[in-house]
Amino acid sequence: MLGVLIEKELTTPEQYPLTLNGIINGSSQKNNREPVVQFDEGRAYEAAEGLRGKGLVVRVDTVGSRVPKFRQEAVQKLGLTRYELVLLAELLLRGPQTVGELRGRASRMHHLDSMEIVEEMLKKMMEREEALVKELPPSPGSRAERFMQLLCPEAHPVEAVVGVVSEAAVVGTSGRSMAERIGQLEAEVARLKEVVKKLSVSLGEGDPFAAGGGGEAGKA
Repeated sequence: MLGVLIEKELTTPEQYPLTLNGIINGSSQKNNREPVVQFDEGRAYEAAEGLRGKGLVVRVDTVGSRVPKFRQEAVQKLGLTRYELVLLAELLLRGPQTVGELRGRASRMHHLDSMEIVEEMLKKMMEREEALVKELPPSPGSRAERFMQLLCPEAHPVEAVVGVVSEAAVVGTSGRSMAERIGQLEAEVARLKEVVKKLSVSLGEGDPFAAGGGGEAGKA
């Protein structure tokens, strides 16, 4: 929800601060979200109150309005620059991402001049006394490190990703399990032994794999 408030403040300021209904619509939209979620009013209110308790969100009651609105206070509470703010918001909205992905996606909220700036901002957020970001290993098939936010790590649990990677390592790129691969190797060894046996017999050497040895000893 904090990511939604940051995003809407920067991309649709005319609709900001957000009502609960605005928060629900923003949280449930299908683009720029991973995973896509479905919030109801009760869940949205609970999330808003939880963030209020942490000082990250304030409630705004305006004259003539029948419904309360909410705005984010992450800049003041966490002491973030605008660059850090949009990167954190993007990580909250879409989970672990590479530097290149972050630059491309977060630039819709605030222009990011270079990859170096993104790397510098991520480093600052990782080196804080209470880190806001941490680095993750590359995803399968990629060489680029990813980064995840630590404000709400349960929103994008790393354990699930690690489990998939571990399984992929065991199964292999062909999708076969370790047992299937061992079975295939054993079958190939058996076929090779059969070829060697036939060749040896044709040369008059007997079965090299017979009990008691092969060659002339095998014929005795």
